[in-house]
Amino acid sequence: MKYALFFLILISYQTMTIFDFNSESNIQNWRIIDDVVMGGRSNGNFKVNTDGHGEFSGYVSLENNGGFSSVRYNFKTINSSGYTSFKIRLKGDGKPYQFRAKSSERQRYSYIYEFQTSGEWETVTIPFDQMVASFRGNRLNLPNFNGEEMEEIAFLIGNKKEQAFKLLIDKIQLK
Repeated sequence: MKYALFFLILISYQTMTIFDFNSESNIQNWRIIDDVVMGGRSNGNFKVNTDGHGEFSGYVSLENNGGFSSVRYNFKTINSSGYTSFKIRLKGDGKPYQFRAKSSERQRYSYIYEFQTSGEWETVTIPFDQMVASFRGNRLNLPNFNGEEMEEIAFLIGNKKEQAFKLLIDKIQLK
């Protein structure tokens, strides 16, 4: 019993939860940003579904030079210097998505990591040092994400295809 308690305490120090969805989750600080800000016609939605998961869904349109939908979460600055990666439990629809982070919400560019979903519940691990700086779809000549601190995370779909999408999110942690 003593060893089990020590093991649980050790595990709790190795992760920090950024957001853990449940039926009572307050998603007020999550917001949709679609290509409509640039004249596009995509339409994303975000809610907590009946199973208590975050549900990012909608339709990506290529009309009027559109092609993306995103959901962003802003929060008070997190000192993440003791961590090296994101650990996200999610269920996608078999499509590729981007996960994004910003050191500061005022920062114009994001650090991005592209991942493929399987259609099943899975845990995606995203190492900070594999997140590249990008602005409006263009990679920037800047170092990869150092992970020292953060104020915004986001999910984005923009695969240069007209398509419906649905991404379920259970938990987002730092590891």
